[in-house]
Order: sequence, then C-alpha cells, then structure tokens
Amino acid sequence: MQGSISYIIVAVLALALVRAAWGDLKTRTIPNWLNLAIALGAPLWWWANGWSLWPAVTVQLLIFVVIFLIFAGCFAIGAMGGGDVKLIAALSLWLPLTPLIRMLFIMAVLGGIVTLATLLVHKLAKRAGAPEIPYGVAISLAGLWVFANELLTISSP
Repeated sequence: MQGSISYIIVAVLALALVRAAWGDLKTRTIPNWLNLAIALGAPLWWWANGWSLWPAVTVQLLIFVVIFLIFAGCFAIGAMGGGDVKLIAALSLWLPLTPLIRMLFIMAVLGGIVTLATLLVHKLAKRAGAPEIPYGVAISLAGLWVFANELLTISSP
C-alpha cells in the first residue's frame, strides 16, 4: 500500500516542479505557496517510505537547515533569487544526502545551460540591462531527474 502512495506523492511533486519551472520561465518567479506546498509534502514522502524519526528524518531536517543557509548566503550576495533558494531548500527535505548532492550537481550543469541560453536570447533580442535567469527551470529539472533515476528505484535512505 505504501508503495502506491509513494508513486502518487512523487507524481504530485513532479507536477509541482513542472509548475515551478514553467512559472519561473514565464514570470521569473516561483510562488511562495508552491515552495511551501513542496516542503509540506516531504513528511508524507517520509511516512510513505517508512522513514524513522531517528535518524532519517532528523538528518533530513539538518540537511535542510544547512542547504537553506548555504543558498540564503547566495541570495544575500545577489547570486540567486529568493524563490530559487526556497525551492532548493524544499527539495532538500525530500532527498537524502547522496541524491541531494547529485541533484545539486545536475542543477549546476543545467543551470549553466539555462544561463547561456538566456544570455543568448537576451543578446539576440537586443534587450537592455541584465537578463533574469530562470534558474527554477534547472532546479526543477534536476529534481525530476533525481527522482526518476534514483529515488523511484531506492525505497529509503
């Protein structure tokens, strides 16, 4: 029973990530309500996959705090948008350390591609000012990639 619930939960997460990517692409924002919904879905994921309070959930919460602080620092120096920080932090609640590191690596590679594509479009359109990079696209695609390739074949941390 819990296996079926896991698939439903991850399908809802996938829809939320697609919505985050699409919204960031169109408006350069990721709504707070969406990041909050993703974060609040994590305890359902933990339950559906049989994660224990100690150590799995406790470690997950510590990972969340560290990730949030690191990326909040990136926001503070102007290297990343607030919605991006919140989306990464929300996803860190879902991903044990090794898949999270894979997601961050994939996110960085995809983020470079998204940045180059955005700069190219900006230059070809001869737009003034600095372009806003829809980094939520890279974050969402990386999250989807990791879930598709890692967590759907591994039951728990």
